[in-house]
Amino acid sequence: MNIYIKYMVSRRCKLVVEEILGQLGLPHGVVGLGEVEVKMDITEAQRDELKLALVKSGLELMDNKKAILIEKIKKVIVHMVHHTDHLPKTKNSDYISKQLNYDYTYLANFFSESTGITIEHFIIAHKVERIKELLLYDELNLSQIAYKLNYSSAAHLSNQFKKVTGLTPSFFKQLKQKKRTPLEDL
Repeated sequence: MNIYIKYMVSRRCKLVVEEILGQLGLPHGVVGLGEVEVKMDITEAQRDELKLALVKSGLELMDNKKAILIEKIKKVIVHMVHHTDHLPKTKNSDYISKQLNYDYTYLANFFSESTGITIEHFIIAHKVERIKELLLYDELNLSQIAYKLNYSSAAHLSNQFKKVTGLTPSFFKQLKQKKRTPLEDL
């Protein structure tokens, strides 16, 4: 049985969930971003305990099918932007549609109606956070970051970064307080 967890966007979240499942004595298989395979049916009391433990850790158990689909879309995007070495060379729409086995138009309309932003804006917000992360690491130059994140050029990356943050990438690097947004807040 699979359960779905909201705000589960990092490896640290996966570790927290594994620890909670262990404390509650719930045998599990794969713990992925936003999704956990539990090896048994859980009782209502166990579900309530799990829900409470997750909330204490800043996570949330999801029961609503619509919310689950939204989280699946977000999970695919977070994985695509933050957990791969290079973004897929296919269109974002084709990639997301293939990963979720849904028509992209349906997903895009559903996502927009449910969240108030488009999938494309959600992707851009995550790409900007990824750019901030890569700038802070200072291992890649702007052209390499642009290539890694499928921008047509460093200029295109810079323009989009400035449009979203109000800062140029080089000015961002010079800031004393580098402000990044936690993924769960995007």
